Amino acid sequence: MYRPCPRLMLAALRGGSGKTTLTLGLLAAWRQQGRNIVPFKKGPDYIDPAWHALAAGRPCYNLDPFLMDRDSMMYSLGTHTAGADGALIEGNRGLYDGLDAAGAFSTAELAKLFEAPVVLVVDCTMTTRTAAAIVLGCQKFDPDVAVRGVILNQIARPRHEGVLRASIEQYCGIPVLGALPRLKCAVFPERHMGLVPPQEHDAACQAVLTAQNLARKYLDLERLWQIAQNAPNLPAVPLHAPYTVQSPPEPVSIGIIRDAAFQFYYPENLEALVDCGARLVEINALEDAMLPPLDGLYIGGGFPETNALGLTQNLTFRQALRNAIEDGLPVYAECGGLMYLGEQIIVREQSYPMVGALPLSVLLEKKPQGHGYTVIEVDHPNPYYPVGTKLLGHEFHYSRLVETDEQKLNLVFRLERGHGVTGQRDGVSYNNVLAAYTHIHALSTPLWAPALVGQARKYHSRLTSSESAAQPEQPLALSAAVRARKFLP
Repeated sequence: MYRPCPRLMLAALRGGSGKTTLTLGLLAAWRQQGRNIVPFKKGPDYIDPAWHALAAGRPCYNLDPFLMDRDSMMYSLGTHTAGADGALIEGNRGLYDGLDAAGAFSTAELAKLFEAPVVLVVDCTMTTRTAAAIVLGCQKFDPDVAVRGVILNQIARPRHEGVLRASIEQYCGIPVLGALPRLKCAVFPERHMGLVPPQEHDAACQAVLTAQNLARKYLDLERLWQIAQNAPNLPAVPLHAPYTVQSPPEPVSIGIIRDAAFQFYYPENLEALVDCGARLVEINALEDAMLPPLDGLYIGGGFPETNALGLTQNLTFRQALRNAIEDGLPVYAECGGLMYLGEQIIVREQSYPMVGALPLSVLLEKKPQGHGYTVIEVDHPNPYYPVGTKLLGHEFHYSRLVETDEQKLNLVFRLERGHGVTGQRDGVSYNNVLAAYTHIHALSTPLWAPALVGQARKYHSRLTSSESAAQPEQPLALSAAVRARKFLP
């Protein structure tokens, strides 16, 4: 049973208000003060949480009321803040923005669920007293949302700040907890999918340090902490993982390709694999010459398009992975992983050969081809989900299929919402591979981790049987399965 610790939510009136920079600065500043703060991000996201993790010195976790039910989110908050000093949650979009006119799955709804005090980040560009009216509107729009303070951003000069402070504190009755001036340059550069990930940022630590210095100089850190401490206690809730936790006598080895090209992994997904009996092995598809001995492989999303040349040049790794797939290695791939397992990625009319395990080629476009939540029905057999299973996920990709015979693709997902591979279907299944544009979260897809670990255990058993049957006096006469076990190209 668990009663959530001190917590605070940073929200905004819209996207692009500077909320992420302030979240990073606050995390880093509180960390410098010796506070152990667990970061959370509302909604489906990988890049912002990677920055949060760098600033906080610990993983960031996602809370998504579309993907997860109340118990799963309480489980995440409870287990991940155990022993910590507090939690800082960054909202997304505007405070009340949701999927419909009622604000379904909005930041405000999440704040109410956790009874988290909210501090609004307000972009004050070319406005003064009107900002107070907007903040007052947020307070009155839903009185159950506990708006407890405001941080002003994009302040032009001291007089501008003075009018804003006086107006908000007089008419809204809440404190202004910081005021940031206009910055001459962006602290965190962006590209086609948002912020540049810290793994590809040449000065990521310096960027976080800059945000930390801004927070120390312009934010009232102690009053913000007091607001977090004043968050009310929630009723104690039982902490049970939505999937079955196992303690097998021997864990199976599941590879995780984690490098500049593949970065998008929810920490909860990796934790779920471990809880279900996996030993995780990190792999670099850009630098490793071959695969290590594995029983399964998970390839997340990322930026194979910006690392296409490096992936292409590592021929031995690509061949080793294709050989392993042909021999039956269980592989689960999402978005960038799907692109990598295909035949080629085309970027600005240049073709880059990939693994070639799946009969598809993708072209990188200038605009998103799929963006948002997905709702899926599994309608064909595959290694991981029973037919009839309903899945909730999300997608965000600029690539689309080209030069591909869709009839050759064994597509096992029917989309009720989303774009996927064809606009109506997603999920390419081949051998023990399942690759989709859809990303899933382990707390909303409890079948996923046990299924991947289960397939890895079957593969491990087959390899063990093959190795036991090999003749020791003929060490070079290895079976195909054993050659795949060593993953030689």
